Amino acid sequence: MSLSGLDLMARADELAAITSGPGLTRLYLTPEHKAANDLVSRWMQEAGMAVHIDAVGNVVGRYEGERPGLPALMLGSHLDTVRDAGRYDGMLGVLSAIACVADLNARGRRLPFAIEVVGFGDEEGVRFQSTLIGSRAVAGTLDRGLLRNCDSDGVSMADALTAFGLDPNRIGSAVRRPEEVAAYVELHIEQGPVLEREGIPVGIVTGIAGATRLEVTLTGEAGHAGTVPMHLRCDALAAAAEMVLAVEEECSGRGRVVGTVGRLSVSPGAGNVIPGEVRFSVDIRSDQDEQRQERVNTVIDRFDEIAEGRRMGLQYRVTHDSPAVACSPRLMARLSEAARAEGIEAPELLSGAGHDAMAMTPLCEIGMLFVRCRGGISHNPAESITAEDAETGARVLLRFIENFEG
Repeated sequence: MSLSGLDLMARADELAAITSGPGLTRLYLTPEHKAANDLVSRWMQEAGMAVHIDAVGNVVGRYEGERPGLPALMLGSHLDTVRDAGRYDGMLGVLSAIACVADLNARGRRLPFAIEVVGFGDEEGVRFQSTLIGSRAVAGTLDRGLLRNCDSDGVSMADALTAFGLDPNRIGSAVRRPEEVAAYVELHIEQGPVLEREGIPVGIVTGIAGATRLEVTLTGEAGHAGTVPMHLRCDALAAAAEMVLAVEEECSGRGRVVGTVGRLSVSPGAGNVIPGEVRFSVDIRSDQDEQRQERVNTVIDRFDEIAEGRRMGLQYRVTHDSPAVACSPRLMARLSEAARAEGIEAPELLSGAGHDAMAMTPLCEIGMLFVRCRGGISHNPAESITAEDAETGARVLLRFIENFEG
């Protein structure tokens, strides 16, 4: 097998150059998304795949098996990013899968199943406040109501699809049938420190934590910072600060639950004006769904108490709610065997981060292979892997593919 980690890193650099500004930011259904699809399409074609863009903007490459039309082993990850992102989250999985197919094609090797590599257009959910749009569309669970969601410029998802050259009325054509897909396997950087701490380049994922995301709006009363006495204020930011600390408190020391407030906007946003409105996000995760929901309920109760005590208007909506999912024991075993063939005893790891794989579970069984990343840093320009680890991950993936039984 002639998979080159240096080539994978070079392609990751080339893909990372497609960005809407300083750093790496590439959002769903933007010109940058189209440019990334074009580049990945070319690499897929060079690897011997037939390529198309599906109804929601995912780029799909198909490498036929021993005869046309066989069910496919689906591989891939996402091509969108968070704002000011790292260059391996999502992209490494797509590039590694393409490299594996290129190796098979160079040797003229056809398998008793087809291979499809997918670069999902949206996993992060940054633009339209709903994650996993690309993979949910493929799995047949995408809510058509999301077409009305608007980005920060007021552009709806339906209008963005049209501008991208797609028909929002045809998003259902992206759905795949269970008999068409044998399994979905995703290679991804770990986004955590465990593999680095253990000195092992790859790990086998056992499952993915469930997550609940809330969008919270607090409405107080804006006023002059110098003229309104402290005891008469309805300061929305002060109330929000108390709520942020409530999330931290309610999700600390509660088993395997984590809670995060990652986005907060203040209006009117002037230094000499008491904040009248604050919007913020809440993200609560656990691999135990009952425990996660209990914490969500408790956090909402705390918010109600704080809002009432501070005379605030409070609104919240659930923007994402996904259960924890388990990886297929069969696929885990095959991935472990592939790693062992490369001389690696790969540990088993739970993923606290969400991935496209979790959206694919209604369609087929899933498996995931983690690749070590420096310091466990992700969603950050400092995200880093080595060429050696990138190559190891691709080699393990290729061994898995060649020994997969559909």
